[in-house]
Amino acid sequence: MYEKSFPNKRFRHTLQFLQKHIDTSETILDLGVVNPFSQIMQDNGYTVNNTKGEDLDVDYSAVLNPEVNVITAFEIFEHLLSPLPVLSHIKANKLVASIPLKLWFAPAYRSKTDKWDRHYHEFEDWQFDWLLEKAGWEIQDSQKWTNPVKKLGIRPLLRYFTPRYYIVYATRKH
Repeated sequence: MYEKSFPNKRFRHTLQFLQKHIDTSETILDLGVVNPFSQIMQDNGYTVNNTKGEDLDVDYSAVLNPEVNVITAFEIFEHLLSPLPVLSHIKANKLVASIPLKLWFAPAYRSKTDKWDRHYHEFEDWQFDWLLEKAGWEIQDSQKWTNPVKKLGIRPLLRYFTPRYYIVYATRKH
């Protein structure tokens, strides 16, 4: 996935946001297979377990573990056809999740070679907020950032000003 470029800016922002809200003593279940960012979390003192690549649209049993304190989901929910069931069934009381935002000047992302590397949803921030609220979460903090690319053109110029990523820290409503 990261053969051509490593998302240093996104990882830096994500780690800073995680450190702001989640203590290293808390156990994390990171949705998605082991990836470079799960290693970054471990290198920064977090205890992290990952899901095994199961299709979270049909098998969300991994989030039913009551011993997990925090669920993290970094660029996961846009790949699901229906993220509401998995979000609704999470037993952990804390969630840190990020999504790429819908860009009005670019089509939804779709890999033609990898069926898992496609975006079924490209959310606007209010849509993701609504999804979380409907699933029983209350957003405590959020942040957006841009993702400029080193190319020439109108779209690359717009990426300097248009937020590309959205991250939230949410707690379970009681």
